[in-house]
Amino acid sequence: MLILASGSPRRRELIEKLHIPYMVEVSGNEELIPEGMSPEKLPEYLSGEKAKAVFEKHRGDTVIGADTIVLYAGKILGKPSDKEEAKSMLRLLSGRKHEVITGVSIISEKKSLSFSESCEVEFYELSDEEIDAYIATGEPMDKAGAYGIQGDGALLVKAIHGDYYTVMGLPIAELSRKLKGFVIL
Repeated sequence: MLILASGSPRRRELIEKLHIPYMVEVSGNEELIPEGMSPEKLPEYLSGEKAKAVFEKHRGDTVIGADTIVLYAGKILGKPSDKEEAKSMLRLLSGRKHEVITGVSIISEKKSLSFSESCEVEFYELSDEEIDAYIATGEPMDKAGAYGIQGDGALLVKAIHGDYYTVMGLPIAELSRKLKGFVIL
């Protein structure tokens, strides 16, 4: 059985594109960041920790973990803790380019691997009114970088350079290719 170690509705939507049976089990891991780890390596590390935690309970299965970060000027923009932090993040990204990195880990009894995909996203210049209206939707509050490209956040995005699904949180085309080595597809 394939197990997705994520509670993200977006990741569930994307994994369904594989057209294979799967189940979801959230790892419940606290995301502890090792001291000195570069931001670029973090998504792959965290995806591995999530996958390992679920694999411990399902040793006969294949487990997929994923983690996504938004990176601007070397700083990780996580999920905002409140509306003010969301506003601050969106102002920071306004009219600028940033990087979205999704790390993915696959673990089975015989094999494991991790990879990450990166995508550059450019925002339009945003007015305070646009930012306030977007925050009022509630969408930014559970998203890294305070936006969801698959929702109303699409209205903020001027361009992307890379895999759209990496920004959504699961680079499904690359995952599909990697899973072939696990004899699932």
